[in-house]
Amino acid sequence: MSDKKVFRPCHHCKSRSASAPTDTTKIHYEKFWLYRHCSSVQQRDRQAQKAGQLFSGLLAMNVMFLGSAFISSMIFNKVAITLADVWILLSILKVLCLFWIIYYLLGTSQQPHAVLYRDSHAGAIWIRGSVLLFGSCSILLNVFQIGYSTILVHCKSKVEIVFPSIGILFICTQAYFLWHHSKDCIQVQHNFTRCGLMVTIATNLLLWLLAVTNDTLHMEIESQLREVERRFAGKAPPSHPHWCNETTLCTCPNTTICKVFQKGYILLYPFNTEYCLVCCSVLYVMWKNVGRRISHDHIPNTKPKFKLQGVVFGPLLGTSAVIIGTCVFMMYQIQATSLVPSRQVFVIYYSYYIVLLPLMSVGAVIGTIIHALEKKELDTLKNPTRSLDVVLLMGAALGQIGMSYFSIVALVATDPRDLLNSLALSYSVLLIFQNITQNVFVIDGLHRRRITPSGKEEDTKEEQNREAYSQRRVSVLELGQEIRKASLSYIHTYSHLSWKRRVLREISFFLVLCNIILWVMPTFGAHPIFENGMERSFYGYSTWFVIVNFGLPLGVFYRMHSVGGLLEVYVTA
Repeated sequence: MSDKKVFRPCHHCKSRSASAPTDTTKIHYEKFWLYRHCSSVQQRDRQAQKAGQLFSGLLAMNVMFLGSAFISSMIFNKVAITLADVWILLSILKVLCLFWIIYYLLGTSQQPHAVLYRDSHAGAIWIRGSVLLFGSCSILLNVFQIGYSTILVHCKSKVEIVFPSIGILFICTQAYFLWHHSKDCIQVQHNFTRCGLMVTIATNLLLWLLAVTNDTLHMEIESQLREVERRFAGKAPPSHPHWCNETTLCTCPNTTICKVFQKGYILLYPFNTEYCLVCCSVLYVMWKNVGRRISHDHIPNTKPKFKLQGVVFGPLLGTSAVIIGTCVFMMYQIQATSLVPSRQVFVIYYSYYIVLLPLMSVGAVIGTIIHALEKKELDTLKNPTRSLDVVLLMGAALGQIGMSYFSIVALVATDPRDLLNSLALSYSVLLIFQNITQNVFVIDGLHRRRITPSGKEEDTKEEQNREAYSQRRVSVLELGQEIRKASLSYIHTYSHLSWKRRVLREISFFLVLCNIILWVMPTFGAHPIFENGMERSFYGYSTWFVIVNFGLPLGVFYRMHSVGGLLEVYVTA
């Protein structure tokens, strides 16, 4: 009887709640085909979320397999599947993504209670800035491609003009979408949104795969033409005249505008691969945040800001590394673009890395030891952005580590006692060690609590002092006095930081500048690992090209992503 009395009021309450007006603040849970098989609302929501992620993941996997089959067929059988066929497939995928993004912007995100929560960790300003930077370069790349194809329209397909035109629309729309909605935790149309995000991720991955393979073919033709020029200079006939005829069928006329389009296209080509990878990382975080509900206790009240205070030696050493690296890079570019690259320029290039990489490794090891000595608690809250950062750091590092191991095997098997070979061998070993130590330092720093109680007080004082200074109206007579006060304030802040926080900031800032110069050099064409010819002669031309063109983009992406992680460690130190 008591059980019956207990159940009757519950049915009564259900009928009353059904007749009552719907609460506007109520969260709309997901409904999927597992709806009838779950016993509770939370369990039903969790199971539906997993089912939606599984279905959208399978959809993206099928799109990836289809596109990869097209691209692979284009590489191995250029007669049956041409580059124009691949462009047509990718254009269809771009148009589908454009329709979904427009629908999300005008439909899904505009619904009531569509975005109840926003992930404060997602869509950091540096990664959204990277989307805009690389997107702008990719748009300019497509403009150069359109101009180049228009000049050579007599020997090129119309698809080579249509494809980059659709690409410009796709890049602009996607960049706007990621800039304004990268933090969304969408609460409506979960499954349709997941499928749209996954198809967009698959499309960007296919564009990256095509860019890598197409860049491989371009670099191969360029290097083969250089060998032809060497043979003609030595009055030796080329041993493979058939591909020479293919590459000279559609050549750029001797005009300035055509040369500008051609050189601009080659210069901006690496930025397109980086844009695709960055967009994939942001879209993946959005996919993980679909249907996510964030507790108000987990939302930080104050977000730490980047302030250039408490660092002196890190910027000095980092700036020195950037200046020296820029000089080495310019010297390398001048020498390596000649028909016979000087052996000395490779020695200088490898020597710069051999000096810089141990310094970066020692700094990362010291920073990891300081993290171990600190009494900061680990941040164990669920954070899809941080989880993705860790995966990207570990995955992207495999590009440089893999190339280094291939180089080590080739160099040890040939002649490791040669000066250039020994330098390249040392470079490969140090690069592996630097990648591992930096990953440990960054990942450990990302899992630390943002601000300790003492740090919160210091940051509050610094913020109050800065606001007080900004509110003053400085006249010409007071300018010298204000500069002196600001300098004293900087010195006071630096001296009052704990030595652990001070060293962590110095190391983080130094590593940020070092990773920037190590990102710039390979991005703009410094590829000694291919130009020196040692590994290429050991593995063969085609095999080494595949290894380099899959490893180099990952290495460039690793350096860029490391900058963001190190800035996060610097801010939270």
